[in-house]
Amino acid sequence: MTLKVGVLGYRFMGNAHANALARLPMFFPDAPDVERHVLVGRDESALEDAADRLGFAETSTDWEEIIDDVDVFYNLGPNFVHVDPSVAALDAGVPVLCEKPLAATLDDAERMADAAESADVPTATAFNYRFIPAIQYAKRLIDDGVLGEIHHFRGRYLQDWLVDPDAPWSWRNDEELAGSGALGDLGAHTIDLARFLVGDLERVSGHLQTFVDERPVPDEDETRPVTVDDAYSAQAEMENGVMATFEASRFANGHKNDHTIEIHGSEGSLKFSLERLNELEVLRGDNRGYETVLVTDETDPYIDHWWPPGHVIGWEHTFVHENYEFLSAIDSGEEYHPNFTDGLAVQRVLDAIDKSDERGEWVGVE
Repeated sequence: MTLKVGVLGYRFMGNAHANALARLPMFFPDAPDVERHVLVGRDESALEDAADRLGFAETSTDWEEIIDDVDVFYNLGPNFVHVDPSVAALDAGVPVLCEKPLAATLDDAERMADAAESADVPTATAFNYRFIPAIQYAKRLIDDGVLGEIHHFRGRYLQDWLVDPDAPWSWRNDEELAGSGALGDLGAHTIDLARFLVGDLERVSGHLQTFVDERPVPDEDETRPVTVDDAYSAQAEMENGVMATFEASRFANGHKNDHTIEIHGSEGSLKFSLERLNELEVLRGDNRGYETVLVTDETDPYIDHWWPPGHVIGWEHTFVHENYEFLSAIDSGEEYHPNFTDGLAVQRVLDAIDKSDERGEWVGVE
């Protein structure tokens, strides 16, 4: 059976997922057959160009018209359009992959998770960093008890693309369209990795900051207000008494896509940086320093599908792994994670951090 995929969105994430779908048959021959069937967007001219470039057979400017014509629906649009198309697809029994964060608001995320539960088909929240071989390797070490009892999780995600006060306004700067700024856009990834590697968050104390209050509108002689955070930080108590700290910023000058985590346990520790995504720094037992493990052996997760041992892979490969796992789950009927329930769990943490900043107090994650 060939799975016909419909994709809403053709820019940043549309490119990433279309590339992944094209690579699947080349490097994952056991993946389900997939047809890039229809690409959905608003600008008809740009849409046609994108469909030609990304290899889609058809285009549409109305997502409602294509739901019944696809086997899988990818919602890669801005946060504010996550809820209605995703719920409509689920109501029609169509599996859905949705970009993160799951929604702009907790209410919308709950609606999406409820629809997924009722539909009883595979769903995916697009936390692609779970599928980095080094992260999968770290998960194996933790589950095997190599680090012992976990005491600390530290995560930060730093970028600098908004440092210039004249950087243009976009939907990512608007609370109604995005929900939050660095908190949801970047922090969601870190919170998901914390849940994946260590466990759930139980309570948080958060601080959000906006450094530039308004930005110029592209091609217009006006500015618009910035109504989301430019940076956030949070302390958290995780299950089993793990102490955690989180941070993300779009104002960290000199940092392009710097996503790092550290986990410290009674028997060892590990460190990871997205900017060195083929490496994992591991401290074992009584060793006096960290060992840098190059996670590119053919026995490491996913590596046997790519190049000879020692040859590194890149950021785009995480999407290939993510698509492979999701589409394989649809084909086999097996459970997939991170699903909409996982996306909702992250959204609850985002909401609690935001509430904590407003109230100036610790807030429980419900």
